[in-house]
Amino acid sequence: MATLLDQLKEMTVVVADTGDIQAIEKFTPRDATTNPSLITAAAQMPQYQGIVDDTLKAARETLGAHAPASEVVSLAFDRLAVSFGLKILDIVPGRVSTEVDARLSFDTEATIAKGRDLIAQYEAAGVSRERILIKIAATWEGVMAAKVLEEEGIHTNLTLVFGLHQAVACGENGIQLISPFVGRILDWYKKDTGRDSYEPAEDPGVVSVTQIYNYFKKFGLETEVMGASFRNVGEITELAGVDLLTISPALLDELHSTEGDLPRKLNVEDAKASDVERIDMTEETFKAMHAADRMATEKLQEGIDGFAKALETLEELLANRLAELES
Repeated sequence: MATLLDQLKEMTVVVADTGDIQAIEKFTPRDATTNPSLITAAAQMPQYQGIVDDTLKAARETLGAHAPASEVVSLAFDRLAVSFGLKILDIVPGRVSTEVDARLSFDTEATIAKGRDLIAQYEAAGVSRERILIKIAATWEGVMAAKVLEEEGIHTNLTLVFGLHQAVACGENGIQLISPFVGRILDWYKKDTGRDSYEPAEDPGVVSVTQIYNYFKKFGLETEVMGASFRNVGEITELAGVDLLTISPALLDELHSTEGDLPRKLNVEDAKASDVERIDMTEETFKAMHAADRMATEKLQEGIDGFAKALETLEELLANRLAELES
């Protein structure tokens, strides 16, 4: 009998959610996603010290011997995610997602500028922009930035999606792909309700992604839906059939080592028959729905704060390593 992973790949694009290049080589996903936390974790692994060191040395060479260490670290910081992305693109046949600095999440113009800069780095390295997704937090400002980038042919992945309003805003503005966070939604509901667990079909994160998928397919929105942030295999198998799923190495390993029948749970025909009403999504509607959704409000800000903290840790790590290399 086929493994769950093999069956899943037949109906859903499987993406590796990691900065660990060895894990990507093991599971042969089509695409890969990274985020500040994953890049920071990978940068601390001994096997990737060479990537960190090469990025720091290249930044020093670019700026010259007399540039302050703080400027060298800043440039290396800007380049490191792309350095990992380039390594990942040597392995995966499809796309890599590289994230804009989370501290720019409420600044449309700065996000646009950073997205352009990341694409310029990839293109300077000989990689087509078609293979890159610029990851941006799904604030209203982030969606507006992504809309501009999409119009320039720079494709985006709107992350930290917790509410239907965020998803609809992305779908209505031509965003390439969104990442609804299944496990983080579950975390919030378990804490809020005091429940220890949910059956996969009742999992609030699964319900959220199903609602988004049905809405997009019913109304012909072309934005790809990629479930993310899973806590268990049941959440993944309950979403079999969604456009994409980005999965951590530990859960990929569990899917790879488990055999059994995996039925398709989501499909376009059922979505088109679903009973959902279209939302006229404006900035006013978005902000009203966001304010009314306590879970989405809390988890979006928590996610942005968490990524920002990971970036600060990475900056400190790079500063310490530069000092070691130049001592």
